[in-house]
Amino acid sequence: MGRRALPKIDPAVDLSRHLLTVAELADAPWDPVALFGRAAPLEIELGSGKGLFLQNAALTFPERDFLGIELAVRYARYCAYRLAKNGIANARAVQGDGLRLFRQGIPADSLAAVHVYFPDPWWKARHHKRRVMNEAFLADVVRTLHSGGRLHFWTDVQAYFDASLELIAAKTPLVGPLEPPERPAEHDLDYRTHFERRTRLGGQPVYRAEYAKA
Repeated sequence: MGRRALPKIDPAVDLSRHLLTVAELADAPWDPVALFGRAAPLEIELGSGKGLFLQNAALTFPERDFLGIELAVRYARYCAYRLAKNGIANARAVQGDGLRLFRQGIPADSLAAVHVYFPDPWWKARHHKRRVMNEAFLADVVRTLHSGGRLHFWTDVQAYFDASLELIAAKTPLVGPLEPPERPAEHDLDYRTHFERRTRLGGQPVYRAEYAKA
């Protein structure tokens, strides 16, 4: 299922406070307090798309801070635009390779949660090594989560889901899987991501798992 065209961005909206790059964060000392102006639990979403989760999570949990990492420049810009337009102070969009940021920029025991929603399944067997849910990334998740921190993983591809859960069980000490409940949407944008909305409205299943670091 391909990505749809993005709405236009109003050029009058200033993105400078809400749009960062992986290079900026990975090549400098890690300092979330400087980013958000406070010390607060920090959660990271890998693959933010249009930023629906980032927006809704930041509004629902104003006591937490959020970074959403998106590789595609135009989607990262739109995500930042969404945050800036709505005056959301506790979330930022980050453009670039999120795996690099986890590998080089984020210190141990510093995250309250990592969110991975509907990553590219890379269908062909020879491309499976490109999947986000791989052994190296999971090692970084375990390293960067603090005690009690959570990994949230959702996909609409059962084979990817099953393979990822097997990998987590074999290669990490994370506790789970816990199965988050699926609840009815209360309005048109009451979904974790736009991809979840399309999948559920199309009558397709969403496979969900949550893990905790002891």
